[in-house]
Amino acid sequence: MVKLDAIDKHILSLMQRDGRMSNLELADKVGLSPTPCSRRVKRLEESGIIDSHVTLLNQRALGLKLTAILSISMDKHTPERFEHFEAAIADFPEVVECNIVTGQAADYMLKVVVPDMEYYEEFLLGRLTRIEGVTGVHSSFVLRSVIRKTALPLEPYQPRPAKKSRRG
Repeated sequence: MVKLDAIDKHILSLMQRDGRMSNLELADKVGLSPTPCSRRVKRLEESGIIDSHVTLLNQRALGLKLTAILSISMDKHTPERFEHFEAAIADFPEVVECNIVTGQAADYMLKVVVPDMEYYEEFLLGRLTRIEGVTGVHSSFVLRSVIRKTALPLEPYQPRPAKKSRRG
């Protein structure tokens, strides 16, 4: 694990908010000259802390109005069954997130993004439930996203000091 200093954390924080920021602008904001800043970014990339550079798209502007969270149950808990399921859903562009979970009746939690309910029905019945080993699917639909972040926390949580009450 790479040890991050305050400058590294500042670089990462700025890059998480704006991945298109030029090295010159980034260096200026963190108080470095461009060459040392570029070296730090390269080190963060090579260490795997910076995983990739992406462009985030507006889901609604693309007509993808329905987000579903699916709990998937499998018939067998074998590596072969899980590998088969994971390989199958890797080919579904609608699946934007897949996690193996514990503490639930499900084995997987999927986040699926589709245009509408009609499309979702075809996806569910025509493809997902046809994967060998899938025994149950529980669907929940997102009504509204309250928090949607891609930035990871770089500092541990620090509770705010309690406000003093003014009684008089």
